[in-house]
This record gives sequence, structure tokens and C-alpha cells, in this order.
Amino acid sequence: MAFISSHTLNGVDGTHASDILVTLTRLGEKAPLFTTRMDSAGRLSQEVDIADSDPAMIYELVFATAPYWLTRNLPTENNQIIFDIVLRFRMPDPYGKYHMPIILSPNSYSTWASS
Repeated sequence: MAFISSHTLNGVDGTHASDILVTLTRLGEKAPLFTTRMDSAGRLSQEVDIADSDPAMIYELVFATAPYWLTRNLPTENNQIIFDIVLRFRMPDPYGKYHMPIILSPNSYSTWASS
């Protein structure tokens, strides 16, 4: 099994960004491989069985961040323009570890991939 992990950090106040809905799908397919939420420490740890998948397959990991920002008591009038963070990537090793942390703000984010 491949292992996908993430850590979401609030770039506005430096706290962990928890309870964000996260969905993983294969690009072009409708059925998700998983749907879950970031835990109270803003972390995601999920195993995915991709042993029979093409190594060139592209996956899409979507973080639904708009509801998170609505709970932060920030000025909202026309300030929120980014509603989801979408990461598209490959997992060439079906037993690999794929870590994609995110520092997020209402209208920007920074991410990188590590193992």
C-alpha cells in the first residue's frame, strides 16, 4: 500500500488547520479512493492500495478549505476567492510514502512534496 500524508498549517496565525475535508481521486474518475478529514493536529495519514495502478496515473488530492476559513472569524466580504486546494501528482511506487504539507491562507497556499 502507498502511504499519503499531509500537515496543514494556518499561515495567518500559525496554528494547525484541522477538520478540513480531504478527497483523493484518480484524475478522470468520479469515485474517490478516500474521503476523510484532517485530524485535530492538522494531519492526514492514509493508506491507499494502488498496486494494480499504472505508475503514470495522475491523482488529485483536494482540500476543501473554504469551510475552514469560515470558522476563523476573518473578514469575509469578498475576501475569500480560493475555495479548494488541489494537488495533482503521480505515485510511481505503489508502496511509496508521499507527504504533501500545506501552509494555507484564505487566498494563497504553499506546498511541497517529500517522502
